This record gives sequence, C-alpha cells and structure tokens, in this order.
Amino acid sequence: MRTLHLNEEAERCLLCENAPCSKACKTADPARALRAIRFDNASNSWKWLKDASEEELTAAENACIHYDRPIRLREIAKIIAERYGKLETPKAELPSLEIEFCGLKCENPFFLASSAICTNYEMVAAAFEAGWAGVFYKTICLEEIKEVSPRFDVVKNPDGSFAGFRNMEQLSENPPDVDFQILASLKRNYPSKIVVASIMGSTEQQWIDLAIMAEEAGVDAIELNFSCPQMKLSGMGSDVGQNFELVAIYTSYVKKAVSIPVIPKMTPNVDSMGKFAVSAHFGGADGISAINTIKSVTMSTGSEVDGKKIVSGYSGKAVKPIALRFILEMAQSQLIKNAQLSGIGGINTWRDALEFIQLGCRNTQVCTAVMEYGYRIIDDLKEGLQTYMAQRGITRLDEIVGEEIKSFATTAQVDRDTKVFPTIDRSVCIGCGRCYISCRDGGHQAISFGEDRQPKIIGQKCVGCHLCRMVCPTGAIGQAKRIPKR
Repeated sequence: MRTLHLNEEAERCLLCENAPCSKACKTADPARALRAIRFDNASNSWKWLKDASEEELTAAENACIHYDRPIRLREIAKIIAERYGKLETPKAELPSLEIEFCGLKCENPFFLASSAICTNYEMVAAAFEAGWAGVFYKTICLEEIKEVSPRFDVVKNPDGSFAGFRNMEQLSENPPDVDFQILASLKRNYPSKIVVASIMGSTEQQWIDLAIMAEEAGVDAIELNFSCPQMKLSGMGSDVGQNFELVAIYTSYVKKAVSIPVIPKMTPNVDSMGKFAVSAHFGGADGISAINTIKSVTMSTGSEVDGKKIVSGYSGKAVKPIALRFILEMAQSQLIKNAQLSGIGGINTWRDALEFIQLGCRNTQVCTAVMEYGYRIIDDLKEGLQTYMAQRGITRLDEIVGEEIKSFATTAQVDRDTKVFPTIDRSVCIGCGRCYISCRDGGHQAISFGEDRQPKIIGQKCVGCHLCRMVCPTGAIGQAKRIPKR
C-alpha cells in the first residue's frame, strides 16, 4: 500500500453531522481532527487524536459511513503524530483576535455575510454561540420580495466540494418591521457581538427611512447594498453600484440621516472598483465592503426555474483572486488611503481570510463556505489564524493589516532580467510524468521523461515559467536561486 497523502485522504471525509467515527471513540474526536486538516489547520489536529488507542481508531474506521471506503484514520493518526505531535500551541499562548472596524470593537475579524445564512434570529444566534464576531444581516428593503425555486447551482471539484456557487437569491422575504425586531433582539441578547443591518432602497427616501429604522433598532452599523446582481426591479442593487452619482448620493443621504457607521457594499461587475469606492468615500462612507457576487451563467438543467435559465451571482473559492484584486485596488488608492475595508469572496479557511487582511481588510465576511460546511468552520478560522500569529510572534491583528500591499508591483516594474529554475526532489517525486506532459504541450519542452520515469530539467530550454511546479500532484518540484538570464 502506498504512503497515505494526508490532505487527499482528509478531503474524502464527508464531514458528517454527529459523526459515527467520533461516537465510536471515547477518548478522541477523529471527525474534528479531519475537519481541522480540511480547513488548513492540520498542525492543531493532533489534540483530537492523541488519546485514541489503536482499538478505538479501528472502531472509528469500522463506523465510518463513507459511500466508498472508510477513511484511513489509523494511518492519519500516525502521520499527524510524526508531523505535529510536538507542535501544538497551548491555548493560553494564542494571541487575541480582537480588532476595531469602523470604530467598532470586534472579538475577531470573522462575520457572516449578508445572505441566506443569516435570515432569522435562530440562525444568527446559533452563529454567535459558535463564535462568529458579528453579522451583516440579509438585506432588508421596502419592496415585496419573492424568491424563485430552485435558486442555487454549483460548479464542483472532483472531490465534490464547491469550486464555485451560483445563486439567484435577492433580499429578505420578511416584512421590514419583523427583520428590525430580529436585529433589536440580537443586539439586546448578544451585546458584545456586532450587528450590521444591510439595507437597499430604490429612492432617496427609502434609503433614509430604512437607515433610520435600522438605527432605531439599535444595530451597530449599516451596510448599503449597492451590489446585488439579480434584482427583479431596475434601479436597485448593482444598478446603483455601477453609477457614480447614485453611489455618492445615496451614501450621503444615509450618512446624514444616522449617526452610526455606514458601509457601502461594492459590486464587482465593473471595470474598476476604485473609482466607485471613491464616490462612496466622498459621500461620507465610514467603510467599504467588497465584493458581492459576480454575474455568471451555468448550464445545469437542474437549476432551471420552470425551464428557464438566468444570469445571476457567482461566489465561492473561484472568485477569491478577483475579490483580492478589487481589495488591492482600493487599498492602493491614494484618494481612499485610510478606508476601512471589509473583505468578501471565496473565504473558506483562515489562510484565505489572512490574505484579505494582509491586503488591508480589518474585517472579513463569509457566506458560501458556511452554506457548504456550516457555522462550525469558525473554530478553525479562529484557531488557524491565532496559531499563525503565534508562530510569527504577532500579538495584535493590527500588525498584519495591509502588510502585503507593498509587495505588489506593476507589470512595468517587475524584474525581467533574471529567472528561477525549478528543482525536483527525488524523494517526493513518484514519477507520474505530469510535469513532462504539461511542459511538452503547454510550456517549452524543457523536461525529459524516459523509461526510468525520472523527469529531468533541460536547462538550455527551461525559461523558468514553473508550470511544472503548478501541476505536480506531490509537491516534488521547488525553486532554485534566482540567477541572471544568459
């Protein structure tokens, strides 16, 4: 039997509710360990396996309800013990995740994004109890909202997880007074949590009225939804976010009507977000959140509404690089240099959130990952980020806000006179030939591959593009030192 690939095996786990494998263990929680591995927190996974006996792990494997074959828990436990058994950071040493956003003290930077994951009191209360710092509640408006059925579609990875997620949802279907009562109850019962009302109007007066109702409900801040891409009525959602004047005007009207922070939510369905963010800034915005979903098309008949397809919003892992690009654009803008940013788009793990923070966000919002995996992911979001900070000796989250902005350059500024050769670690290479195929058909034919199944770099042809490194399934290809081009 080949050596087990830890992440590959953990990804097979179905992440069951009330997992049978853990029920079979009296002294360990293998399901929690697998979840930690899945969410980029493997270094902390040993604590959920360290007390398990061989017999218990065998019983856990036998209890696994995987449709194919049981997860190889005994082998996972051995690998985890070897790699991380001595690396566990004591909880007392983990740094605080507290951070201020728009003057609001947040216990951590992880919030629920305005969406289907926060549509009533019970849902948000459950998230708060789980450890989420706050909520951008599902958008409230004064128009009648009727949703379609079905309204979701998914582009899946080979393992069945969401690569991208398309939704046709609009806003809250609750009457506005019901939603504001919910928000008031949430703030009253969870005073340390941050409650943000997301609102959307179609006229100046509607924006003002909704904002006043939100402030009277006792919320901490207001998000202005200038970004929903699938509104039934024109002049709402992303129709506003694509109009400089309306962004500035509506922001200004709301800002004058209330005393709490106002946070416009930008649409990515524009060529440049920076210029619209500037409009919001001059309208008096206290912060900016981005991005909302990207207009998209999927072709699945299973998501048709009465035989009709529709253009609607795309989210999930696939949109993260696009979201980061917009965040960077705003962070680099000299006109809104000190803007408080809330990052949204494809956040699944703490590392995803870290990338938004390193580009200037003081707050992150999560939606699609919660829809796929539940509120429970907050455990690994918090612990993973805390462990990372502890390993770097960082005591305050503020220390890493925006730290990567300076590392970006324009295409005209990057070094074009040197290159980096790939190197192959023979102890890790399994001889699959994927690097050879990709270099042969999509690169510069700079890898040879013979009967010995050992790929070899042809230095005279290699341009240092590193396509080979990208396709290697085992991580056997690394980087040499940067050298001048000949």
